[in-house]
Amino acid sequence: MNNPIKIGTRGSKLALWQANWVKSVLEKKFPSTPIELIIIKTQGDKILDVPLAKVGGKGLFVKEIEQALLTRRIDIAVHSMKDMPADIPEGLCIGAIPERENPVDVFISRNGAGFNELAAGSIIGTSSLRRGAQLRHARPDIVIQPIRGNLDTRLKKLESENFDALVLAAAGVKRLNLEHKITEYLDPGIMLPAIGQGALCIEGRIQA
Repeated sequence: MNNPIKIGTRGSKLALWQANWVKSVLEKKFPSTPIELIIIKTQGDKILDVPLAKVGGKGLFVKEIEQALLTRRIDIAVHSMKDMPADIPEGLCIGAIPERENPVDVFISRNGAGFNELAAGSIIGTSSLRRGAQLRHARPDIVIQPIRGNLDTRLKKLESENFDALVLAAAGVKRLNLEHKITEYLDPGIMLPAIGQGALCIEGRIQA
C-alpha cells in the first residue's frame, strides 16, 4: 500500500472546500494512493479581535502550515493565493496554481441595496486596507468598519451586528454555493482585486 499524501489546510469551511477539491483531483490521478487532510490552526485563525494589518497582514494564514511542510508533518499545502507572502521559506516552492476562479470582489448588502444606492453613513464591513481605501475613494460618505472571521462568520455578523453591507471575494462565495447572497459584482474600476485573488496555491517541498 502506498504511503498517504497528507494535505495541510486551515479548518474553515472555505479552506476545507479548497483542500477537498485538490484531494478529489489527486484521487482521480492516483486512485491507489490514500490522501488525508491535516487541519492546522494558523495565527490568523487565532487572533480575531485585531485588524489583520495590525498583526502582520500577509503570512498570517500560512506560516504554521509552512512549518508543517518543513517538518514533514504534511506533504503539500493548499492556500488561497492572495494569502501568500512574496517570500517563501527556503526549501519550499509553489508547485501548482489551478485554474483561477472569478477574481473580482462582490458587494453583499443587508437590504439588497447596491453599492451606489447605500445611504450616506452606511457601515460596510471589511478588514482589508485595499478594500477600505477603494471604497472610501468611491464613496467618501460611507463608514468602513473592521470585521474579522471566516466567510460564513462574516455573513452571520452582517445579520446580527451593526453592518449594512460587506465586501468579499467572489471566488469564496461561489465555492460555498452562496451566490444567491450577492447583491452585485464590483467593477474592477471601483474595486481592483487583490493579487492572486480567486486562485489556489499548492505549496510543497523542493526536495520531496
